[in-house]
Amino acid sequence: MNPLDPSAAGQRELLWLLLGMGAAAGVFRLARAGGHRSLGGTWWCLLLALGAQALAAFTSGALAQGAWAAAVALAGLAAIQLACTLLFRGALPAVHLAAPRIAQDLAVTGLSLAWCLLWLRMAGVEPTQLFTTSALITAVVAFSMQDTLGNVLGGVMLQLDHSLRVGDWVRIDDTGGRVVDVRWRYTAIETRSRERVVVPNSWLMKNRFTVIRAPDGGQLAWRRAVSFNVDPAADPDRVATALEHSVLDARIPHVLAHPPPSAILGDLGSGFSRYTLRYWLADPQFDDPTDSAVRVHALAALARAGVRPGVPVEERLTVKENDSWRAAAERRESGRRLQAIRSTELFAHLPEPEQAQLAAHLVHAPFAAGDIMTREGSVAHWLYLVIEGEAAVSADGPNGPVALGTLHGGDVFGELGMLTGEPRRATVVALTAMDCYRLDKAGFASLLKLRPEVAHEVAAIAERRSAELGARMARAGTPQPAHGDLLARLLRFFTPAA
Repeated sequence: MNPLDPSAAGQRELLWLLLGMGAAAGVFRLARAGGHRSLGGTWWCLLLALGAQALAAFTSGALAQGAWAAAVALAGLAAIQLACTLLFRGALPAVHLAAPRIAQDLAVTGLSLAWCLLWLRMAGVEPTQLFTTSALITAVVAFSMQDTLGNVLGGVMLQLDHSLRVGDWVRIDDTGGRVVDVRWRYTAIETRSRERVVVPNSWLMKNRFTVIRAPDGGQLAWRRAVSFNVDPAADPDRVATALEHSVLDARIPHVLAHPPPSAILGDLGSGFSRYTLRYWLADPQFDDPTDSAVRVHALAALARAGVRPGVPVEERLTVKENDSWRAAAERRESGRRLQAIRSTELFAHLPEPEQAQLAAHLVHAPFAAGDIMTREGSVAHWLYLVIEGEAAVSADGPNGPVALGTLHGGDVFGELGMLTGEPRRATVVALTAMDCYRLDKAGFASLLKLRPEVAHEVAAIAERRSAELGARMARAGTPQPAHGDLLARLLRFFTPAA
């Protein structure tokens, strides 16, 4: 019996087969989110097969014979499409096995070719004779499809040697993005701008591209580099240290602490030295925003270190106007420093001459949000006067960090480190951009040399502030040991060794 003869029994069997495949496709579509995207070919084959069968049922002769043969062929193609979809998009993901899309495409293509050969044999056509008698046509078709065959083989090789995987970040010339699909003809890349770039697989096999991928079972670490032009008179070691600690001492999202950042002197120019800060990024998707955040922290760190930017500029200034401008700027800055001293509890009681003397020793110290302004246990012989911004104060407790409060404009912290040289008792982290001034031991020592009695006044205020901080720490479960008389420790710290 010829399967391509449109008998009544055969038509009933084919109809039930088509309806069964339609039901299976419908269940899969409801059970799998996005299943409709992979069933498009199946639905078309089923609809065309039903139409061809209906035509065969209501006609006769050669037309009915041809319509029935087409219905059988389309039913076979629909079965192949549905089976591969259920296997690659249903069964394999259910057991946590992910197969690339190109595997499904090749399976559908190979099985469809095999079905076509079988269908030809059932129709009474010997495929080998067909290929033998049409060798010239076959050669022409093969030559015209060499690019398509190159794309297919290229996609297969890219998957076999794991050169590209779905989810990898790649850079091709001036295009960068994430691989979202590998098909038999092309590889699709989605850029950060949500653009879909289609690259033929044969092109990928012939050209160079960059893959950003985490090692198997490891953390992705992509080294980034940002450059800064600074004053050529600045000490290179000081600049490099400030740049490295701007990343180490800050909490910047997506920046890895290990491997640690590194800074190098990359170039020398007219009026500037160019330094490059290299850090490691955990997620390529956030490259530009993270570069920006690193620049913000680095610029603040350079300003705290007293490193001025260097720019290749040409200036033509009148000496008289330049001196006048500088004098006005110095007056504004002096007034700002004096106001900072007057608004600080430690020094608000001092006479104006002493306040002006301290103000002359202040150093501008800005911080970026997320900077660790001081760390518990570190030793630093200076204090900070907060002009603007907000910072969080915490100390290590038995069960981790314990919050002790916040600092705002007008507050001061780190006074015990400047007055006695003691290690920091708490960690201070900038919650917002902070504008601060720093006063070191040398600046306060110059005041003590002229007015030793200032030590008693400042020590009394510092003693009270220290007791308040100790009480807060005790309530938080982080009691601190007694340190004895603060005035005595202050005098010992500022008395030169014999």
